[in-house]
Amino acid sequence: MKKILTNNAPKPSGHYSQAVIHDNLMYVSGQLPIKPGERPSGSESIEEQTELALKNLNAILTAGGSSLDQVLKTTIYISDIAHWDKVDAIYSRFFGQHRPARAIVPTRALHFGYQIEIDAIAAVK
Repeated sequence: MKKILTNNAPKPSGHYSQAVIHDNLMYVSGQLPIKPGERPSGSESIEEQTELALKNLNAILTAGGSSLDQVLKTTIYISDIAHWDKVDAIYSRFFGQHRPARAIVPTRALHFGYQIEIDAIAAVK
C-alpha cells in the first residue's frame, strides 16, 4: 500500500491520506474546493468550487501516477440538489469524452461552508 501526498492539493486536515494506492487502484479522499496553501473561504460560486475540487482531484491523481482518464468512479457530495446542472456542466467539461461511473449525493452543508466535495477511485497506469 502506498500513500500519496502532494503540495499541489490541500494537505489533509485530519487523520487521512490524500490518496492510497493498493493493487493498482488509487482511492482519492474527498476533495473540497480549497486552494493549496490557502485558508478555506467557501465564498466562490458552485461553478468555481466544482472546478477547484476537480483540480485538486487531478493534482492528486497525477502525483500518484494516474490521470482523469483512468478514473473509474467518483462520488460528488453537493449541498443542494439544485446545483446538479451547474456541477454536471463543469464536470463534463473537465472529463471530456471520458465518462466514469458517478454518484451525486445531496447533503447538508459541508465543512467550512463549502457546497461540494468529490472523491474518486482510479486505475494507476
